[in-house]
Parts: sequence; C-alpha cells; structure tokens
Amino acid sequence: MSIVKINALTVPAEQREVLERRFASRAGAVEGSDGFEWFELLRPVEGTDQYLVYTRWRSEEDFQAWMEGPMKAAHQGGGEGGAERPKPAASASTVWSFEVVQQAAPKKA
Repeated sequence: MSIVKINALTVPAEQREVLERRFASRAGAVEGSDGFEWFELLRPVEGTDQYLVYTRWRSEEDFQAWMEGPMKAAHQGGGEGGAERPKPAASASTVWSFEVVQQAAPKKA
C-alpha cells in the first residue's frame, strides 16, 4: 500500500497568507512526479499554529526520488533573477511518515 508524508509547519499568524500564496504558486511542482498520488495543504482552524502538508506516494522510494530530485532543486539556489531567496514563512518543520494499512472510499450509489 501507499505511504503518507505529513510535514507539520509551524506558521506564525502574520505569515499564514505568505505560506498559502507560496503553495498556490507552486505550479504543480509535485503532481508530475513518478509515484505521486495526492497533495493537500491543511490550514489550522483552532488550537494550533501548525499547517499540515499531506502528500501520498506509491512507495518510500518514489518519495525519496522526489526529495532528491525535483524538491531539492526547487528549494536550492537564489530567488528569481538572482535575488535572495525569501525568508521561510514557517518557523519550524517536522515530517511524519506513515504506511497506509487500511483505506475506504465513499460507496457509489
């Protein structure tokens, strides 16, 4: 079965719009990756300042290939036109890893 990676990003209130804007402009950077199955950016509603970045992959190997290739390239180097990279919107990040052991979908009518 698939694997899930959840990146828990601690985002101060004044950086929320910045984070959401950056994710919105990511231009499908992960969707074409081999083994990629799903992405969601989850905004906290109450009780926490952590956004969750949920991705689902066919295998750990597919995730690692994306991390070492497209993701690494997208997060290295300078900003556009040689400008400095913008300050991160998140003040902390923790990645959680899970294996999917059960799943269900809505029943079809």
